[in-house]
Amino acid sequence: MSDADVPVAETVRRLDAIDRKILTVLQQDASLSVAEIGDRVGLSSTPCWKRIQRLEADGVITRRVALVDQDKIGLGLSVFVSIESGDHSEAWLKTFADAVSAMPEVIEFYRMAGDVDYMLRVVVADMRAYDVFYKRLISTVPLKNVTSRFAMEKIKSVTALPVPPMSAA
Repeated sequence: MSDADVPVAETVRRLDAIDRKILTVLQQDASLSVAEIGDRVGLSSTPCWKRIQRLEADGVITRRVALVDQDKIGLGLSVFVSIESGDHSEAWLKTFADAVSAMPEVIEFYRMAGDVDYMLRVVVADMRAYDVFYKRLISTVPLKNVTSRFAMEKIKSVTALPVPPMSAA
């Protein structure tokens, strides 16, 4: 069985305290050198690098990116879009998911439980840009209801996951 075939629960169990520290440090600043990361977690460079490579191979670290301030690049409007569908067939979902996933304005896309079927987080320059996006969205497939909620102020936004400590089990 390759690492890619390892069940998620088993991967979580294999994460020791140092792996968890590495994940915390990388989520704060992935531009640090391996030596700096190693210093922060109590390892020398080579074992630290091997752990990072294993975390990537296991799919725990999916990629390293630069975070960009959306306002400073002209994307000042954040919209949360709730969608209800009248069709729940596989064919409809595939068409819808492919179309929405290809829209660069959509930065998060979830299938939901409850009274809303899908939730999108959309970033655009302004209301006019959102209207263009909205018209494109509703022309993809038949939708029962689309509700847009506009963010007035961003109070908290983080990308770092709270890495849980090792369980006592």
